[in-house]
Amino acid sequence: MSIETTVTRAWQRQAVWLWLLLPISWLYGLITMIRRHAYRTGVLSSYRATVPVMVIGNISVGGSGKTPLIIALVGHLQDQGINIGVISRGYGGDTSQMPMLVSATSLPSVVGDEPCLIVNTTGVAMAVSPNREQAIAILLASHPDLQLVIADDGLQHYALQRDIEWIVVDAARGFGNQQLLPTGFLREPISRLKGANVIYHESLEAVSIDKKNDTNQSQSHRLTMHLKADEMQRLWQPVSFNRTNNEAPEKGSRVHAVSGIGYPQRFFDTLDLLGFDVIGHPYPDHYYFSLAELFQYSDHPIVVTTKDAVKIRALLLKHTAEQALTDDYKKLINNLWVLPVTAVLSDGCYQQLQQQLNSLGITFK
Repeated sequence: MSIETTVTRAWQRQAVWLWLLLPISWLYGLITMIRRHAYRTGVLSSYRATVPVMVIGNISVGGSGKTPLIIALVGHLQDQGINIGVISRGYGGDTSQMPMLVSATSLPSVVGDEPCLIVNTTGVAMAVSPNREQAIAILLASHPDLQLVIADDGLQHYALQRDIEWIVVDAARGFGNQQLLPTGFLREPISRLKGANVIYHESLEAVSIDKKNDTNQSQSHRLTMHLKADEMQRLWQPVSFNRTNNEAPEKGSRVHAVSGIGYPQRFFDTLDLLGFDVIGHPYPDHYYFSLAELFQYSDHPIVVTTKDAVKIRALLLKHTAEQALTDDYKKLINNLWVLPVTAVLSDGCYQQLQQQLNSLGITFK
């Protein structure tokens, strides 16, 4: 088990031994406060893009549903006729090749898994680089007509000035022991949420309860989101062999849920709510699987997230380019399934977005 997985599980359990790390958290908090103040006062310089920038991030480590939210927002803005671009740090990619544009043929090992997922899903113009200024520069050089740039996970990147900030909070996960790293999983203190645009990511159970209790439609004005599971799909669709089983796993059947996302338990819970008998296999966030690791789960269907799927597809493409598929690999491919999810935003989110963009001179059609 990796150190990251060990610490993540300790955060989830709120293990007592984490409090031994409190002095480190105090130092981390002091550095964070000084750094943010330095950018605010101009001691450290920051970059102002020539187009409005919307930052979407979180104050916690681990998944909060940020990527599905960005995909939903991009699709909505595209439908409204707004020319939009996205930038990302490109975590897990090859920084020596950055800044670079992301295309439908980009590899996760080069640009990162989340950028591949965002572009493959939406077709949006996107660039990656740890230096957000460079990412915006290469993006605008290729797409000078952009009206808005969304910065994926740039909340703590104060070197980039922003016009809009949305902070995603996982309402079901909460804030743990409410401590900063490494005692807890907070990147910034909870006070950072004061006065901010906070999007609360609610569980499906909470959404169902809200609907039952809501008699005056007051919920529509809240800034909330939840993830809706879509129809399960085959992870890969090669035409090189005939399938022995074309049916998706049925509800009630046992499945291996393999996940390398920030908060794997949410994925496991989703499959459980759908009626599957789930055997969960959590891996560190942005984990790069090997095909050998997946072989060990071949006794039942293997279900992964869309974020993990982009990396596994790249592995299979590389393998088939180098050698013919054996029966074992065909069996593995037949066993691989992906569960897409869609972020469902409250009306309040879209109303807030329209108001904020209108104030920047960006109008909807």
